[in-house]
Amino acid sequence: MSIRAVVWDVDDTLFDYTAADRRGMRAHLAAEGLLARYGGAEEAVARWRRVTAQQWALYAAGGNTFQGQRRDRVRVFLDTTLTDAEADAWFQRYLGHYESAWSLFPDVLPVLEALATSHRQAVLSNSSLTVQEHKLRTLGVLDRFETVLCAAELGVSKPEAGAFLAACEALDLPPHEVAYVGDHPEIDGRGAAQAGLLSVWIDRGAAYAQAAGEVVAHRISTLSELPALVRSDTRFGAPSTFG
Repeated sequence: MSIRAVVWDVDDTLFDYTAADRRGMRAHLAAEGLLARYGGAEEAVARWRRVTAQQWALYAAGGNTFQGQRRDRVRVFLDTTLTDAEADAWFQRYLGHYESAWSLFPDVLPVLEALATSHRQAVLSNSSLTVQEHKLRTLGVLDRFETVLCAAELGVSKPEAGAFLAACEALDLPPHEVAYVGDHPEIDGRGAAQAGLLSVWIDRGAAYAQAAGEVVAHRISTLSELPALVRSDTRFGAPSTFG
């Protein structure tokens, strides 16, 4: 069974979100005079990332709006009461520093080019369309993808099967003809596999817990491994390298 399309996650798969967030927040807190409040840059960034993860999980579970989770990230991080306008303004100042640090991983452009003539390509993200289209346009790769789908507009988030199936529907392809590439072994790897796609986990070295249970995804350590994988489709042949 051949793979005809590759659908991509964005953050920490194509785009180096972790590095940009770290550099951006460090610069923002320095500009706001807040580094000493948290004991230093690393402690402050670690707190911001914990708060982000908590608020994003609440949003993904339907407990908040996209803009609401941004505001609550600021309020919880600062541990203070802010109006919506005040929280929005603080977050916008952070975004200026964050966006100045944006970059693709070095293995991205070569693989997008390598697949350009053989596979259709799209994006499925747990963010919002406004955010991810702006990001991909700024990074110079938006026109590489037929479509960009995001949880905020779909109303369903990864790892739910409905998110992955929406991407397949947008491409008018059955799941077994679509590969999904993402950096999270559970949200991306297991979610895509359980939806029936060829699941590929790009292991960028993040400290995710080892996925439990049945092996479901192909693990790669660089995107340069992807073209051979999707052209051979080892789903029914060689064992997965997940783990």
